[in-house]
Amino acid sequence: MQLVLISGLSGSGKSVAIKVLEDAGYYCVDNLPVLLLAETADFLRSAGNAKVAVSVDARSGKALDRLPGTLDALRRSGIDLRILFLDAKNDTLVRRFTETRRRHPLAQGDVTIEECIVRERELLAPIGELGLRIDTSDAQPNALRGWIKDLLEVDTSRMTLLFQSFGYKQGIPLDSDLVFDVRFLPNPHYDPALRPLTGNDAPVIGFMEANPDVAKMLGDVTAFVENWLPHYQRDNRSYLTVAIGCTGGQHRSVYLTEKLAANFRGRVPVLVRHRQLS
Repeated sequence: MQLVLISGLSGSGKSVAIKVLEDAGYYCVDNLPVLLLAETADFLRSAGNAKVAVSVDARSGKALDRLPGTLDALRRSGIDLRILFLDAKNDTLVRRFTETRRRHPLAQGDVTIEECIVRERELLAPIGELGLRIDTSDAQPNALRGWIKDLLEVDTSRMTLLFQSFGYKQGIPLDSDLVFDVRFLPNPHYDPALRPLTGNDAPVIGFMEANPDVAKMLGDVTAFVENWLPHYQRDNRSYLTVAIGCTGGQHRSVYLTEKLAANFRGRVPVLVRHRQLS
């Protein structure tokens, strides 16, 4: 049985993720108490369910401390366990609650939304280290749906390299493990003909490849990841997210992200994500 555990901050997109999995044929259980996780997994497996998804959030309270041990036991029982932790910046979460006029699950008395988010982040911190963290701060629902579908097709028996482009104007993604700043490279934005294009378009690719510093940076980042990848693999990680940032996340970072993915594709499972592109 494959079991996808979804957790994360309220307002980060857990409902979207559960809906994606439900549409993909998963038996979904929303807001399952941690103390019932092992029992529920055993029952669903005995009932013949091959694909199951459950969401766990901060409402489990102190029982969250028992989650790592429960997950280890599920893995030892032969379950293909995948963990997705959805996160977003505090100001993004506050805006989403304000726009939807939803009540935060931890809201009590005169506690503010900001205080609820801080408390929830403290409660869920240990879970965030157990699986793949996805920063949904700038992600539209359609983009998040696509990311989750891609992740479900990955071979979790090997560590996956996730290359991600981003723009520093929107801040560094929360889910980054390694971050490389490429803002010093020549910027296609200042060429009016290239400005509306992206790093995936042939004219921008030609612009980037004409500069020797671009090739040198690509070689240096490739060598760094190659040298240290075995160490991350020995740390029993399922994912390593390498983030490449430029000013707007449209040209330089997109080009280098695609090139890095091409350099490693075929050697390890590779995923690509462009945070600032539609």
